[in-house]
Parts: sequence; C-alpha cells; structure tokens
Amino acid sequence: MLVVSNAQHEGEEKYVLETDPIVLARIKEWQGLKFGLLMHWGAYSQWGIVESWSICPEEYGWCERKKGSNPQDYQTYLREYEALQKSFNPVRFNPDQWAKAAKNAGIRYMVFTTKHHDGFCMFNSKYTNYKVTDSACAFASNPKSNITAEVFNSFRKQGLWTGAYFSKPDWHSPYYWDPAYPPRDRNVNYEPEANPQKWEQYTQFTHNQVIELMKDYGKVDILWLDGGWVCKTPKITIDKWYEEQLKDNANGYLKHRIINQDIRMDELVNKARAIQPNLIVVDRAVYGKNQNYLTPENRVPSAALPYPWESCIISGGGWAHTTGAKYMSGREGVQLLVDIVAKGGNLLLNIAPTPEGEWQQGAYDLLQEYASWMDVNKQAIYETKAMAPYKVGNVCMTQKDNGTKYFYYLCKEGETQVPSQIEINCHAPTKGAKVYLMGSKTALNWQEKGEGFIIFVPKELQLNPPCKYVFTFEVRQ
Repeated sequence: MLVVSNAQHEGEEKYVLETDPIVLARIKEWQGLKFGLLMHWGAYSQWGIVESWSICPEEYGWCERKKGSNPQDYQTYLREYEALQKSFNPVRFNPDQWAKAAKNAGIRYMVFTTKHHDGFCMFNSKYTNYKVTDSACAFASNPKSNITAEVFNSFRKQGLWTGAYFSKPDWHSPYYWDPAYPPRDRNVNYEPEANPQKWEQYTQFTHNQVIELMKDYGKVDILWLDGGWVCKTPKITIDKWYEEQLKDNANGYLKHRIINQDIRMDELVNKARAIQPNLIVVDRAVYGKNQNYLTPENRVPSAALPYPWESCIISGGGWAHTTGAKYMSGREGVQLLVDIVAKGGNLLLNIAPTPEGEWQQGAYDLLQEYASWMDVNKQAIYETKAMAPYKVGNVCMTQKDNGTKYFYYLCKEGETQVPSQIEINCHAPTKGAKVYLMGSKTALNWQEKGEGFIIFVPKELQLNPPCKYVFTFEVRQ
C-alpha cells in the first residue's frame, strides 16, 4: 500500500553530500530526469511470490512460505526454491518492446535487478553457477540468456540511463550463509569478526561481481545497492540497538540482529568509479557519502526533502510478478508522478516481468496513460524544481531556472472538464506574464487576487481539454 509519510521524520534523516564535482553534476542531471523504471525479476517469478524473502527465516508476512511440496519444512522449501533455476525459461523475453514502451511513456532511466538477496544472478557472473546463464538453467541456451546485457542494451538504444540493482547480501553464497550453520535471519549466519578469512572471501566475492557489472555491461549510470544491513556498523550502535530491543521485547526475542558487516564500501566505490567515472552510487539506507540519493520505498513524503531523493513505487501487484496483478489507474499514476515531482523528487515505477518474460497488459495500459499525458505536459516535468508550498488543495506547483512556473490542477475522480476558473492563492505572476494551459497556444486571461491569482479558462478549452487527470498551467514571466 502506498503511504504518504511524515516529512518531519524524514527531514531528520542525515544526508552526506558528495564532494566529487563530476558526480555532483551527474546527480543534478539525474534529478532532472524525474521518471524512472524499476524491474524486479528472477527465477522466483515462477512462483509469484515476494522476491527472495521466503527463504529468509524471519517471521514477517512477506517471508511466509506457501509454495513447494512441503512449505513447512525449511530445507525442502529451500531446495525446491533454488531448483527454480532449472525451470526458469522466459522464452518471450523481448526487452526492445519494454524499452520502447518505457521511452514512449516519458521514462528516462531504468534500474534492473541484476541480483536479488537470494543470490540468483541475471547476468553471466564467473563467480557463481547460480545464474541464468549456467547450463542448469533452461534459458541458458537461448541467445538472450545474459538477461542483464540484453536489458541494458535495449534501454540504451532508446536513450535511457541504465542502473544496476545489486544485492549486497547473498543468501546463496557459502561465504555469507555458511552451510555449516543454519541461517538465523537476513544477516550473515556467522560472526565476521570471529571468522575474518571467511568474511574477506565474501567481501572479495561482492567486489568481484560488482566490478563485472561495471566492466562487462557497457555504460552504467547508477549502481543501486540494496540490503542496507550489510554495512560497517560502529560497536556503540550495535550495543545501543540491542539495549533498546531488549527493553521492547520482554522475552528478548529479536527478529533480526545488527551485525558489523563491513564490505569496504569506500574501496568498492572507488574501484567502480575507476571504470565508470560518472557513476551515481545508491548505498540504500546506509548513512554516508556513498548514498548519493535517498529512496523512500513505496511511500511519498508529505513535503519536499532537503536532499536528492526518489520514491520507488509498485505499479501493480508486488515488487515481483503477481498473477492477475491490479495496476494503478491512469489518474493515480499521473497524479503520483506530479505529486512527487512537485516535491523535488523522482518517481521510480516498478514493473515486474512474468516468468515467460513479458509484461502484463495492465503495465502497458498504464504506460500508455503516461504517454498520452506526457505528450502534452512533459516540459512541465523534466528539469523542474520544487517551489514552496509544493501543493495547496488539489494544485501542485514547480518552477524552472528560467523563471517559468507550473501549476498542476489534479482532477477529482470522474472530473473530465477544465474548471472555468482556477484559483491559486500564492505566487502571483509578475505584471505582463503570460499564462497558458499546456497543450493550447491560447494565452489565458488572469487577474491578481491577494497573494495569488485567478486563471480564467474559455468555454472551448473547458469542454475540450488537451489531456486527462492533471491540467497544467504554465506561467511565463
């Protein structure tokens, strides 16, 4: 469920500004893109389950095991889950079709799951056999078996930025979940500080796979790292966390622990940027300079945030493939984009491919709704900046560096005509400013009112609006 979160709480999140001028310029450029695509896809898609999480022994709803011959027996479930590699065969995989639909919708960058927490690689890593290109996988003989390469190439051809989602935890790796011990939770299942050699093997494994993605897959614009619990954690933080948890849990039971899991992120980022100098790194939920922008998950802040940010939002079903997924409506989708952009953020919209390698029709329908709206209003989305108070009632607002301001009238459910008058109670235009409804070349009459102004819309435009869901008024100073 999409929620609007508390801006005061989010404003307290710490953000460390990047100092490299090359990366700073790249982050600013990324902020102007506004609209991105996220895709969660892996062998797990065959079961229609929450990606990876059912093999994690934690008692959250998303970890519940329901598939397989005996879901109550963990070891049987794990064997059958990992055997999904053998039957994964997305023979209808056509990334060119995805890329064209995304570009048509106004999407300007994408992030693809090269590896989720279960460790199954959607790229041809030489450091594991648990991958789509291994001979054990039904899809390995297909000429498009290196799925990450195919996806990146297709989206680059359409002029979109490419981003690699990569999971820092790897529950398949014996260097992370040592088979000598049962997994306890999402964390490494041994003590890294007591087993430094084994942890070093895992650190090198992680570095090697990231460098493969940086070296072998063309230009990569974003390294989007998930699994924020894999990080360097000061001992004082760990001790304080345990103290607080024990206060809150009378029986002392902890669903998951905080463990110092230092994979030398600074070193890894330096290696990656030696290959991809313009790389934006998103070390999600880890305080520090390697989190170049923050990523509220399936939620939208209630106001602008004082740092670069992106809301990653499910378009329909779940993050991973869901049979019969219900997608958001065109009105919901377009107004979501406008709401996020008005607060200075980017929208990263998740679409989950099917086991056969297709998108559901609902995803294409939603993207077509975006395409129709963006065809009229895209200039009011890209390269805009937040303008306080961001949103008043059902009117959002943004601005561009050249002084042009945009006011977005968000239609109510079933509202198809432009109101005869639009009242903005802030930001009165300067004398002589021109006001237009985007999609029309007719300058509209307006008059000041208090600290704001009123726009008068002629009957012809009221009855024949140039788009649906959100009417955008451009004020040229």
